[in-house]
Amino acid sequence: MVTINGTAVDAAGKTVSEYLQEAGYEVSRVAVERNLSIIPRVQFDSTILADGDSIEVVSFVGGG
Repeated sequence: MVTINGTAVDAAGKTVSEYLQEAGYEVSRVAVERNLSIIPRVQFDSTILADGDSIEVVSFVGGG
């Protein structure tokens, strides 16, 4: 299990990109932190989530 934004999720073995797409995030509008380190967007396709990871996904919202 992976903890994502405080909730246990069965996402181990998926890439960050796979999880974000399945969860409905717009990949170009989020930042992802894994175990207190920011994952660069260019590494979303190659970063595989593992049991015990703690992930925070932050969405950017525009407005004015």
